Amino acid sequence: MEEKNWYSLDVQETCRELGTDPGEGIDGGEAAGRLRDFGPNVLREKPPRSLLSMFIGQMKEILVLILIAAAAVSGALGEWEDSVVILIIVVLNAAIGVYQENKAENALRALKEMTKPSAKVVRGGKVLQVSAAEVVPGDVILLDAGDSVPADARLVEAASLQANESALTGESVPVEKDPAVIEAGQVPVGDRKNMLFMGTTITAGRGRAVVVETGMKTQLGRIAQLLHEAVPEPTPLQKRLGRLGKVLGIAAGVIVALVFSIGLWRGEDLLEMFMVGISLAVAAVPEGLPAVVTIVLALGVTRMSRRRAIIRKLPAVETLGTATVICSDKTGTLTKNEMTVTQIYAAGRLFGVTGGGYAPRGSFFDRDGNEIRPLDDEGLRLLLTGGLLSSDANLEDTGKGHRVIGDPTEGALVVAAAKAGLSREAVADYPRLAEIPFDSRRKMMTTFHDLGKSVRSFTKGAPDVLLDRCTSVLNRQGAAPLDDQTRDRLLAVNSQFASGGQRVLALATRLWPRVPADPSPETAERDLTFIGFFAIQDPPRPEAKEAVAMCRRAGIRTVMITGDHRETAAAVAGELDILRPGDGILTGDQLERMGEEELKKAVNSVTVFARVSPDHKLRIVEALKYHGHVVAMTGDGVNDAPALKRADIGAAMGITGTEVAKEASDMVLQDDNFATIVRAVEEGRTIYNNIRSSIQYLLSCNTGEIVAIFSSLLLGLGSPLNPIQILWLNLVTDGPPALALGLERPQKGIMNRPPRRPGESLFSGGVGVRILWQGILIGLMSLSAYWLALRWGRSLEEARTMAFVTMAMSQLVHSFNVRSMDQSLAAIGIGTNRSLLYAFAASTAALLMVVFTPFLRGPFETVLLRPSDWAVVFGLSVVPLVAVEISKLAGRLAAGK
Repeated sequence: MEEKNWYSLDVQETCRELGTDPGEGIDGGEAAGRLRDFGPNVLREKPPRSLLSMFIGQMKEILVLILIAAAAVSGALGEWEDSVVILIIVVLNAAIGVYQENKAENALRALKEMTKPSAKVVRGGKVLQVSAAEVVPGDVILLDAGDSVPADARLVEAASLQANESALTGESVPVEKDPAVIEAGQVPVGDRKNMLFMGTTITAGRGRAVVVETGMKTQLGRIAQLLHEAVPEPTPLQKRLGRLGKVLGIAAGVIVALVFSIGLWRGEDLLEMFMVGISLAVAAVPEGLPAVVTIVLALGVTRMSRRRAIIRKLPAVETLGTATVICSDKTGTLTKNEMTVTQIYAAGRLFGVTGGGYAPRGSFFDRDGNEIRPLDDEGLRLLLTGGLLSSDANLEDTGKGHRVIGDPTEGALVVAAAKAGLSREAVADYPRLAEIPFDSRRKMMTTFHDLGKSVRSFTKGAPDVLLDRCTSVLNRQGAAPLDDQTRDRLLAVNSQFASGGQRVLALATRLWPRVPADPSPETAERDLTFIGFFAIQDPPRPEAKEAVAMCRRAGIRTVMITGDHRETAAAVAGELDILRPGDGILTGDQLERMGEEELKKAVNSVTVFARVSPDHKLRIVEALKYHGHVVAMTGDGVNDAPALKRADIGAAMGITGTEVAKEASDMVLQDDNFATIVRAVEEGRTIYNNIRSSIQYLLSCNTGEIVAIFSSLLLGLGSPLNPIQILWLNLVTDGPPALALGLERPQKGIMNRPPRRPGESLFSGGVGVRILWQGILIGLMSLSAYWLALRWGRSLEEARTMAFVTMAMSQLVHSFNVRSMDQSLAAIGIGTNRSLLYAFAASTAALLMVVFTPFLRGPFETVLLRPSDWAVVFGLSVVPLVAVEISKLAGRLAAGK
């Protein structure tokens, strides 16, 4: 298909060229064929790194280069066996690093797949939700405020449609769109008012368009070669670890110089001390830490995704563990989002509606409980018809049940109409001529419909706001003036519904001779005739109350923010135990009248914000952050984006959320569920604890190696470990347990502790002290084995073998110590982390191979030990476990636990 100036063709020509229908779209079979012909609607990305590239990257690490240099020196001095073993260990270490890096990249790639955008398309006359990658030329797409435009498209119809095209043109002001033909010749992209472009977002209004180009043929695709994916910014934790690595590197240099000097002073072999120094440098710097942290973060967010929380930005994982306030929407997050019309007030009469969920089955009853035929009542028929006509949601029979495509609240109105026998086909004679889209600030929307000889508009929205626009009210005799007494009575009906926890939507109408020119809220949403109310039940999620209670135990305050009526918000918040005696409620009107200082004073005692707009959310976040709170904020609309960005953790809704909200967020809740945020906080705390456990393990093991060698040299006993053994311990033995510790499950009581402080040191809470004393203990155990062997008259090879095995076994046993800072191994359960058991078994097997396999004993300078030696080794190896268990017990007793 040749490139065309689609903006210069009218809608009919465009559809003819693309073989599509603006109303029906293309069918599924044609779409599948075009997907094969044109390919997926994606931009070409930089291919993932190959395993060879990863391997080369591992070999470029500074410590690896030092080891390669050491191997070269050994070879040059004739120590070929040492040289070969060092190189084998380096390659093995690089292979493990490649495996870890590849696993982490695959995990992050899988997460990226989960957050790919979707699009609403019309195929065969049905509205479907498909992956944006499956959109093809000729598809008819439907767009609402907050949607991301999936491909380049020619507008068919637009209602107050505006698009933010800054990603493509740099123009920050939204562009108003119009389907009219542009007859000029060459028109710049920014002036193509009848076109929509991939990568841009809809900021207001509603539209229908025909896709003309996809993938690399879009305007964005043509400049894709100029675009480069940003290098991921290291998380705060990774930055702190980088600084720690530099400090340890300096410390390692000092230690190496000291050991080398002491060794020479003691008359040790020059080459031996050179190799010991290099090995100690490698041991002192835990170069495996960044890899361990990266893979633990990657696997942690994968685990979060299984619990329906998609992390878009890695730093959010760390921030989750510090959250002190969660500001949550009510509808769909704390409630089920299964909107069902349960009561209707129309033309002065109250009706009940049965049937739950989205199945179009149910009955209508009058106040006395008598079943009625809803279409026989003029007021009820008009209310149901108006609710259906003014809604964009569609009811779909999936074969396994019914579902709503579109806004759930509008879906409830469509289902209520279907229960009465009204379908889209039944009202096809009243086509929509124009509309004023919903706006969160004015809290209403209006549609205009052709009645043949006249036009009727339906305006639906918030009851209190809509009633202010009405001058008359429909009753059983017809329209009557809306006096203050009637207005008060209607507001009382609204309050009665709201106090029962129901969401209330009002509907009004107006007759016109024709559609007003350029309809606006000021001209069209006035002098309305009030028809009635829809009372919509949205029950609280069963798991939400426990999630709120868990937050309270974890030192996290839950704040409900909703656009609903004060009484509705209070009823639901009270049921969920968010609103307690003494807690405050603030409405949007009260917020508007408050200054910033007044809001800062009030915000700590308010747990419910009702009738608020998205603009208020930003003020609430700012006020909470002023007090030092770490704020998580949920949101789904276009106007929620600033608050989501400003919050420490922005959580967008995966089902009802707009693409704009998702792009602004740190996390996407796939099920729109408040309990998912709480589970994510639990996972965030767990991941951070696991990383600290890995750090404690690696650093205490490295400390043990340094203590053993340094002390032995000072005592004039020579080095208890040879260079090859040190490298084996540091690069092979320690790695698997450190990674397995990162996979530890949430500890009992992790959500019964207050949040940790942001920026808290990795070594706070006694971690630094534990690293030192536990490392010293491990080192002394190895030194003791070495000293005992020499005292018993064993050879140097036997003494070093005992020291080597004791060091390795002590470190492996110590991995079980660091699983928890305070809980005993018996309380945790030795088998609750299977990964650690596998790592322990693998590392132990590797150690035994080095001792028992003849061809490995030579390079590692190990020998077979006597049974009595093994008894000493095992006895010394469990000392750290016993000592740490006693320390934990003392700590629990001191804390009164």
